[in-house]
Amino acid sequence: MPLQTGNAETGDICGECLQHPPPFALAAAPWIYSGAIVSLLTRFKFHSELACGRLLAALADEALAQWHGWHDVDLVAPVPLHEKRLAQRGYNQALELARALARSHGLKLAPELLRRIRDTPPQTDLSAEQRRKNLRGAFEAHMLPENARVLLIDDVFTTGATLREAARTLRKAGASSVHVLAMARVP
Repeated sequence: MPLQTGNAETGDICGECLQHPPPFALAAAPWIYSGAIVSLLTRFKFHSELACGRLLAALADEALAQWHGWHDVDLVAPVPLHEKRLAQRGYNQALELARALARSHGLKLAPELLRRIRDTPPQTDLSAEQRRKNLRGAFEAHMLPENARVLLIDDVFTTGATLREAARTLRKAGASSVHVLAMARVP
């Protein structure tokens, strides 16, 4: 597994997490965002090739078989798309990944747990600071059981702004802990 950050239990904490502790307890991404992974993610996310998403989830499941982020999780939640973006794309790529991963680990999928309440511009060409500002207040938590332990799923971890804001929202709503998993991380 090339990347795991924010694991205070093992002392495996990245520099960014040491300087600015995230609202999540643990984060993992089985791959670096390059080569064939970029191709699979692009085909999955922007070209409606859902089979690429199923393949990514299966490969991630294998790569992360020993990851302890699966343990002690009550709910699996995808990072939500705003309803406008969902209507344009036709599906939420994070939900497709979360669905497959929850099923393979016998975990409860909770797609309604988090909602994107602001239609934020695409993050692609934004700096880390612009991404953080872009996402402030973008999410709202729904139907969160008291002290729930949540595994939050996304496709790509670039600066962590999306996952940080989503995890912060879940924690404010009462989640006792949040673990995050993305398929790939931009170096």
